[in-house]
Amino acid sequence: MIAKKAMGLPLKGLRLAIKSGDTLIQTAGTQALRFKTWFDDSKAGEVLNEQPSATRGYITDKSADASKQDSVSMNETIDIRELEFKKAPINWIPAAILIATPLAAAVVTPWYLMTHQVSAPVWGVFGAFMVWTGISITAGYHRLLSHRAYKAHPIVKNFLLLGSTLAVQGSAFDWVSGHRSHHRHVDDRLDDPYSAKRGFFFSHMGWMLRNYPSGRFDYKNIPDLTKDKVLQIQHKYYGLWVLAANVGLVAAVGWLIGDVWGTLVLAGLLRLVLTHHFTFFINSLCHITGTRPYTDTNTARDNFFLALFTWGEGYHNYHHFFQYDYRNGVKWWQYDPTKWLIAGLSKVGLTSELRTVDDTTIKHAEVQMQFKQAQQQIDTVKSGGLDITHAMQSFQDRIKFEFEAFTQTVEEWQALKAKAIEMKKTEFADRLHEVDENLKHEYAKIEEKIHAHNDNLKIAFRSIGYNNKAA
Repeated sequence: MIAKKAMGLPLKGLRLAIKSGDTLIQTAGTQALRFKTWFDDSKAGEVLNEQPSATRGYITDKSADASKQDSVSMNETIDIRELEFKKAPINWIPAAILIATPLAAAVVTPWYLMTHQVSAPVWGVFGAFMVWTGISITAGYHRLLSHRAYKAHPIVKNFLLLGSTLAVQGSAFDWVSGHRSHHRHVDDRLDDPYSAKRGFFFSHMGWMLRNYPSGRFDYKNIPDLTKDKVLQIQHKYYGLWVLAANVGLVAAVGWLIGDVWGTLVLAGLLRLVLTHHFTFFINSLCHITGTRPYTDTNTARDNFFLALFTWGEGYHNYHHFFQYDYRNGVKWWQYDPTKWLIAGLSKVGLTSELRTVDDTTIKHAEVQMQFKQAQQQIDTVKSGGLDITHAMQSFQDRIKFEFEAFTQTVEEWQALKAKAIEMKKTEFADRLHEVDENLKHEYAKIEEKIHAHNDNLKIAFRSIGYNNKAA
């Protein structure tokens, strides 16, 4: 008991220091806002007194005054929150880990490899731990806990939880709470914990180095997890879990294969650093480079190259539009080992209730984006002041015709869905399968039409020499 309290003292002191720092920042910000308001009022008063009497009180519309005051209040709120970002205190534990481990890996790993003979079993353990840790984040923390995209047997869930602890990316409570905030406020500079709008470094790892306002965990958005006893224990004793997994477990495996230090350096240190930054690429590069075949309402992008390093998470544009699908690489040919693992485990009963988006809805999103891209091509030519060529005029006419037909198809699709809902309300439960069978053919016809629109758009794009990769 005494040892436990002694171990807790530094952490309590750190929490107190961080809390005190946040309080000071908030107090200073409040005082700064009061001073700014006083200064602006004084300045406005001086300007008003200097104006001729005929111009004073010219604005008599009270609603205009109220609107102006609301606008000023909103700007001041943004200013004070930006001030909190600029003055955010250092988040010492994550900062120390994220800075020290890459430096240590950059120095220790080459030295060890040059001065020691590393056996094949050590490299095998390194590879196994890389897969275990990476997949545990994608299949565990991300698709299972954050998005509830499927259900897992306790054996699978706990195996992924241990692997996620090896990744040293925070407890399940912290990781999931932050990720759900990211999806809710994606790209918002003030509320997205790792907003890409604040630049590559911030979204990659900078957001963890300081106690930014957007990074404060609000466990109100994870009520489904806070009731879980195992997750409660992991969160409460997270530091001990990390040490036990990354030192105790790794060293024990090293002892079994006859090379403790080699295993600690490669399967411990190097694996940790690589896993960190492969995961961080999803928040940074996947919001900067790649294609947007499904939506352009946020910065998330699909990137095959990044999917190779992130166990299939590189198809980020799809994920942000259809976040509850257990698949990120939704096409059969897209590299998504996390999807394959979840689907494979379902065959033996270890995962269940895999959530998916139907093909028609996916293709509908793709075709809508193709129309947007077509319109952008037309607008680019027009805004350039160039004469529209015959090919471009034909392209424009084709797009207009195709869009009208597509709109009609979507209306038919919406009517069919409404019809399906109404039929299922009126039929008895034991006859619902008959309803589904009756509607299946009609849904298939809608799907064929949407695929036809997709094919026609591809042909139209090729007619102007444009390779539509999103199609």
